[in-house]
Amino acid sequence: MAPSSRGPGFWETFKELLGGARRPLDCVQVEITTRCTGRCRYCPHTLLAPRWRSADLGLEAFRRLWPLTRQATRVHLQGWGEPLLHTDFFEMAALARQAGCQVSTTTCGSEMTEDLAERLVASGIDLIAFSLTGTDAASNAARTGIPFDEVCAAIERLQRIRRARQGVHLELHIAYLMLASSMEAVSGLPALMRRLGVHAGVVSTLDYVPAPHLAAEAFACHETEKLARARDLLQAAAHEAHRLGLALHYALPDPSAPGHRCRENPQRTLFVGVDGGLSPCTRTQVPLTGDNPQRLVFGNLHHDDPLEVWQGPAWREFRQALADGRPDPCCQACTKRFET
Repeated sequence: MAPSSRGPGFWETFKELLGGARRPLDCVQVEITTRCTGRCRYCPHTLLAPRWRSADLGLEAFRRLWPLTRQATRVHLQGWGEPLLHTDFFEMAALARQAGCQVSTTTCGSEMTEDLAERLVASGIDLIAFSLTGTDAASNAARTGIPFDEVCAAIERLQRIRRARQGVHLELHIAYLMLASSMEAVSGLPALMRRLGVHAGVVSTLDYVPAPHLAAEAFACHETEKLARARDLLQAAAHEAHRLGLALHYALPDPSAPGHRCRENPQRTLFVGVDGGLSPCTRTQVPLTGDNPQRLVFGNLHHDDPLEVWQGPAWREFRQALADGRPDPCCQACTKRFET
């Protein structure tokens, strides 16, 4: 039976606030759809299109996450698709907030109408990140089908409505994917952030490589010269952002890191796929048909209690093995284990 969608009772919330108890999960990331209008050149949705499974997570399935979300600080509504395409997006956000969670999402920005911006501000969502791979049209060209100017206009539209409605609870971020071929463009990120009025930028690199030719766009531990150049650029950008009163966060693989930890923090986070699968992260549950050797699923919320799966022996062993330097085969080649 699916759990109730009621909010936490008064005494539940009061005891949490009074005791200052930290919930055991920092974040539950939920892939509510794998549909997307973009055709980004680095995305498996584009490169593996014949095997791609386009689907939505049903609202009743989302309700079954209740035991898990009651143990989480944040619910992030996003996976391999564009979350704002889901017709039940706002109801899912409301259910997560009823569980006492902060709620965030990442969007490509292509759906940002005036009405949608109004609803986002009114929803109580506290963080919306916009995806970019560049700081102008040329450097952002890898995001095929999602014009740079359109994303900027979407941010400006939401920013205008946020200010008009005094939505001080809502932060706007840029989720920036730095590709090696256009790494110099990150130097323009602080100025772009200030122009658009966003609160922070988070820079990541390509850690899931769906086709061999994209390996050159990633940053591997052995590519010391490439990593050194990227680090210089990111340090300078972070310094400039700080000078402007903005926050810019980044991570790069460190060849000296032992690889016993993961940037995704699987000790305190998990990923729920569009089919209900329960996994450590997005990379272990790419929605493809046929064999996928990188797939790692510990249970499914359609027939398992998600909290029991998370606390179960198989997942506990996965987490302990990573901490002991014995990562699961699907994690062994992932650069997230070496990012600092």
